[in-house]
Amino acid sequence: MVIALILAGGTGTRLGGDIPKQYIEVNGKPIISYCLQTIMECNEIDGVWIVASKEWQYDIKKLVDRYDEKNKFKGFSEPGSSRQMSIYNGLSDMSGVCGEADYILIHDAARPLLKERQIVELCKVVQNHDGVLPVLPMKDTIYYSDNAINVSKLLKRSCLYAGQAPEIFAYGKYLRANELLKEKIQDINGSTEPAIMAGMDIVMVQGDENNFKVTTLQDLRRFEQMMREEDSL
Repeated sequence: MVIALILAGGTGTRLGGDIPKQYIEVNGKPIISYCLQTIMECNEIDGVWIVASKEWQYDIKKLVDRYDEKNKFKGFSEPGSSRQMSIYNGLSDMSGVCGEADYILIHDAARPLLKERQIVELCKVVQNHDGVLPVLPMKDTIYYSDNAINVSKLLKRSCLYAGQAPEIFAYGKYLRANELLKEKIQDINGSTEPAIMAGMDIVMVQGDENNFKVTTLQDLRRFEQMMREEDSL
């Protein structure tokens, strides 16, 4: 069984505006609704759990009811003080619907252009591993600095990758990996970090350039333009 954990608890402060980015409407639909529809309609997904502030849960549930023909929605969790804490809250609350051998697919509500084919690939590849991470190769040369002033050392670009979402993990192992972090969980930046730190077998697959996260105003304008172009076809 695969349960999707959708992260919709962010405040979107870098984007500005009065509401979090995932609830901004583009083409008459909140950004969250795009990935929500894809996930709800994907046959590989057996259930959906959403992390969101209480003030938004009613509106999200109305969206869920629009797409949830197979009653996949399982519940809500409150956001944590960081992205990884929000994930941990979701993992903990999902213990009643997730078994040790099940899988959890983690996705950001602010990544609206998720494709079903990527979900299918992740669910297929993870069968032989503890987790799968979609990545993109680095296009620019990356430099390492100890003090944010001087270049401390050079890094081999061909060995560097940018992680994306969604990631998929074996539920039981990933939950324990997060529990082992305790207070260090606040310092985690990427969902796969706890899995790597716990020694889980994580493999990479090719990511999708269009599956970007709406973080800045430029990202929002890019998404709006893509939707306009799609409508014109």
